[in-house]
Amino acid sequence: MTSSAGKKPVDLLIENAAGIATCSGPAPRRGARQGDINMLPAGSTITSYRGQITTVGHLPWQDFVEPQPDAVRIDASGCVVVPGFVDPHTHVVFAGDRRHELQRRLAGSTYAEIAAEGGGILSTVAATREASEEELLEGTRRRLDEMLACGTTTCEAKSGYGLTTESELKQLRILRALNASHAIDITPTFLGAHEVPPEYRDRRAAYVSLVIDEMIPRVAAERLAEYCDVFCDEGAFTPEEATAILEAGRKAGLTPRIHADELASSGGSFVAAAVKARSADHLVFVSEQGADALAAADVCAVLLPTASFYLKLGRFAPARMLIDRGVPVALATDVNPGGGHSPSMPFAMSLACFGMGLTLEEALIASTVNAAWSLDCADTAGSLQTGRLMDAVLVGGDLAELVRVGVPAIRMVIKRGRIVYESQ
Repeated sequence: MTSSAGKKPVDLLIENAAGIATCSGPAPRRGARQGDINMLPAGSTITSYRGQITTVGHLPWQDFVEPQPDAVRIDASGCVVVPGFVDPHTHVVFAGDRRHELQRRLAGSTYAEIAAEGGGILSTVAATREASEEELLEGTRRRLDEMLACGTTTCEAKSGYGLTTESELKQLRILRALNASHAIDITPTFLGAHEVPPEYRDRRAAYVSLVIDEMIPRVAAERLAEYCDVFCDEGAFTPEEATAILEAGRKAGLTPRIHADELASSGGSFVAAAVKARSADHLVFVSEQGADALAAADVCAVLLPTASFYLKLGRFAPARMLIDRGVPVALATDVNPGGGHSPSMPFAMSLACFGMGLTLEEALIASTVNAAWSLDCADTAGSLQTGRLMDAVLVGGDLAELVRVGVPAIRMVIKRGRIVYESQ
């Protein structure tokens, strides 16, 4: 469709921006290019039609596009526009409440001690198994609403709190329903290998077989997930078990992702490289050799500083080392009931800057285009350029507002060309 004089129609126009961090260009960014945000100057404009960006730049937009009679025009004076955040690692579907564990950690208990006493993941598994589908759906919807208000417009979400075939399928079906009804685009991941459930503690091999021979085929048959993940770490699944599960997932059409080297140098990064996983996540204890393997295999490092913070691990992932060795770095919140208490990508960015040594620009790339690349959606999300989805966040002031924790920096969130959140 064209308008008068060959101009393109637009139904959304953001004008008078103090700047637009387009994050445009090839994905992923790595090494010296990790911080290339391609900022456009004050006065720049971005337009879209039917949810897709038509123009972006410091140009006389009137020469190229024509607003439709019902077009929404947004005055972005005093605001910087950035791409909608992409959160590539969440456990947003769960039931129960583990905030008492947070209090215990503050009093000195460790993650391992709490887990050994029946807390941690297994506590949430018990609550999630007992919850009705409606309870799970509504709880997940509320958490997605919180994420949206923090600027997230695309996210990954995992199962993993059921650890039975039917409970895992229930979580993934909830994600499918919410993907169809919620503003946030959701990429589902199967994580049946999150933990060995109590009933299989003396039969580990039998549980691995259940995941491979029953769960994965059922998930694939219903097309409930795009990825298969494994928690490969000390006290969880071994590199050998993880490899078997991820290879079985790949054969069923599920691309590998992996929780790696979070609690110890467990070999997870080498598994990620060997199976050519799309991402290796956490990486708190990754070695230089592991980083080199990830870079050579083109694996994205998804780092979760929020988890290190709330679990009191005493250290963050070596982001600077990963960037220096050519690994593309993304950030995520790890939303979950135990160690992911913040739904805010800006908070994850703050921790990445002040705890892991990233620049603000590197953190923004890690939260947008690189995160989108880790979910195989960089051709639609994570950047503001012609042809991409109109997923955008208006930040009051300059980019530094994003790392001023506690300040309501997010003025407006736009998803597919529609205003889905506006601060009061």
